Amino acid sequence: MSSRRTKLGKLISAWAGVFGGNSGVKSQSKCTSSLSIDNYSQWSSNANSLGGWTSDDGSMSSISASGSSLSFTPKTDGSSYFYTTFDCVQASTDGYEAITFPIKGPAGGSFSLEIQTSTSCAATAYTSHYFQVSGLTGSSQTITVPLSSFSGASLGAVKAFSWADFSTGSYQLGATSFKCKNGSGSSSTSAVSTSTTATPTTTGTTSAPTATGTCAPLLIDDWASQSRLTFLYYNAMLQPSSDDGTMTSIAVLNNQVTLTPASGSYFYSQFDCISATSKYGGIGLKIKAAAGTTFSIDIQTNADCTTTNPVSNVQTTTELGWTFDGTEKAYYIPFTKFSGLNTGKLVAIVFQEYNNKAVTFGPMAFYCGSTGSQYVLPPATTVAAPTATVPATSATASAFVIDQFASSSSNALGYWHGGDDDTGLSYSGGKLSIKFTDSDYAFYTQLTDSCRDMTTYNNGYLHIAYTGSNKFTIALQQHNAGCDETIAPYPETWDTVYASHYSTATDIYVPIAHFNIVKSRVIGVALKGFTGADATVLSKIEIVKTIPAAVIIPAKIPTSPLVFACKRPNSLAFAIDDGSPEYAQEVMSVIKSEGIKVTFFTVGAALLDEGTNLTNVYKEMMAQGHQVALHSYTHPKMEGLPAESDIDWEITNDINAVQKTLGITSKYFRPPFGNEGSRFRERLAALIPGSQLINWSIDVQDWMWGTSDTPEKQLDAFKADLAKGGNLVVMHYLYPSTVGYLREFIQLAKATGKTLMRVDQCMEDPDAPAL
Repeated sequence: MSSRRTKLGKLISAWAGVFGGNSGVKSQSKCTSSLSIDNYSQWSSNANSLGGWTSDDGSMSSISASGSSLSFTPKTDGSSYFYTTFDCVQASTDGYEAITFPIKGPAGGSFSLEIQTSTSCAATAYTSHYFQVSGLTGSSQTITVPLSSFSGASLGAVKAFSWADFSTGSYQLGATSFKCKNGSGSSSTSAVSTSTTATPTTTGTTSAPTATGTCAPLLIDDWASQSRLTFLYYNAMLQPSSDDGTMTSIAVLNNQVTLTPASGSYFYSQFDCISATSKYGGIGLKIKAAAGTTFSIDIQTNADCTTTNPVSNVQTTTELGWTFDGTEKAYYIPFTKFSGLNTGKLVAIVFQEYNNKAVTFGPMAFYCGSTGSQYVLPPATTVAAPTATVPATSATASAFVIDQFASSSSNALGYWHGGDDDTGLSYSGGKLSIKFTDSDYAFYTQLTDSCRDMTTYNNGYLHIAYTGSNKFTIALQQHNAGCDETIAPYPETWDTVYASHYSTATDIYVPIAHFNIVKSRVIGVALKGFTGADATVLSKIEIVKTIPAAVIIPAKIPTSPLVFACKRPNSLAFAIDDGSPEYAQEVMSVIKSEGIKVTFFTVGAALLDEGTNLTNVYKEMMAQGHQVALHSYTHPKMEGLPAESDIDWEITNDINAVQKTLGITSKYFRPPFGNEGSRFRERLAALIPGSQLINWSIDVQDWMWGTSDTPEKQLDAFKADLAKGGNLVVMHYLYPSTVGYLREFIQLAKATGKTLMRVDQCMEDPDAPAL
């Protein structure tokens, strides 16, 4: 028994003393009430009420906390225990005379209670003393053990308690406190059956603990998303993170962030008041920087857990002993390097005082114990390229050339071709080079200025001769039913394939049958969603009857349908994107008074941030009968994300956030900025069967005019699209001017005679509420 106790005592003392934790003193004037050691409300985080560490090190058969009690079943071999550590409590000085706690254990049962003390709060040596509790009644009872019962213990420097040597059975332990000699305290002092037993006293010296599985690294940021960092300004903790607005650039890619500072730039990442005492020894991350790079690191703390007037604790890279050589290496920020650091109230880390050299950071996390370690990213999911193939077919209609790029204004059919950004297009020698800087941009080449019937080409192929990058989307566009470009929406929709799935080094062959649109109303071909580093150089776009013998055609990967208009006759839907909670009540008041139901598309990360109050906002909206649907996790341009795994991360995290906060699922997804392409649509279809991608045919253009000198142009934009027959709205409740026009938007829509409803209702979804 003594050897096990000695080992356990060292472990407890190590956790209590790590990183200078024992230099802290829980000292005050003479107590007037009990001091809570642990009410077990933070058991899942291994934290007690004093900000220290508590654990069973996995020694119990089972253990869990609920309310203010801890329930556990020790193993029958006598090896089970649990302990709680804290900054030094000067019990004798402050007037604490006992430890008290309610407990329910097996009738006739017993256990031992260990106290660990030092000669002073600054000392690293410790002594363990023991008290045996016996005669448990089988019912809940209060145990009050006078500290004087631990004969020889130094009660001026108490650092830990441990419970061990349990009789067989199940136990329930309640809130544990130091009982004040001069106070009333909350704990009863009813008599209990206790007895002392001659038990050995053990001594030792504190040392840093070895991780035992009870502590896991705490991620600060894995740099998983550009938009999370630079659009929503969150880190992985969903706490504020950004620069001071002076960085030349902040680029996130492959779980790294590259900061290019200007003079005086700084970058910060906040924590939710982390208590690292006796748990985390510092922060680890990988860094790549050129030789000669220097900067400083400020670990900020605050007694009130806010970032208002925090206490700064600064070390330079030179003081930390860091040097750089242009390669990526592991670096550690041990808290022991920061003199006087309050490890119980960490609120932020700031990187500042750069000497104007770019720095690349890898994943950043708190590490356990005093030995630095790096955060290990979970394995990235990979999306396999299609392996199924389809047999070659042959069309009966004649082949024809669409474009050979002889002119910058028209194609080989004499119809218009051009791009969203002409600066990304270069015509030369019968070739077109495309190098767009934004995944939103597309190149279009029309087959007609009205509708072209392509049904006889359903067994034929779209052929594109190219060199360079094949990382782009190919779309076949469908005109509206009137074949009239003055009617909204125009085009009505399109279906897509990803070029690289169908390409050789020089040719792309796509079956016309792989575009799921109305083939009698084809308007043109669009190439979009360019994400490759190299330019794409086109020499011909044509329709051919069949393919060369050596070409293998993959099976079509399903894509989510892209919707711009309501399906239900004479319907119109307000589909409102993310907004500011301060305007939510006004929005709800307006739509309630107008007697309509609407759909809200919400960003998942903001829902999980309790500070936004968006969860309560959307719960209230749902209670009033409105629909809530998906809008991504961090609001990026979905098709512009580097890899399919990044797309999956956005979709699945959004699904999980909405499920966790609102308890719902949805098959309706609005892409941020309306940005879409084949990779995104393929992954959406795979992850949300039956999903629909909801864009719009009425745009109030609040993003352009909401904060301008001419906000009334939002009304002009709404009226113009409404006059064209648009019936699916996009707007945000981000700006007071937009919210102020909402009632007028609704009344203008009602004046058309259309019925206003939710998106699922206007899509004639059988699962939607009845009108």
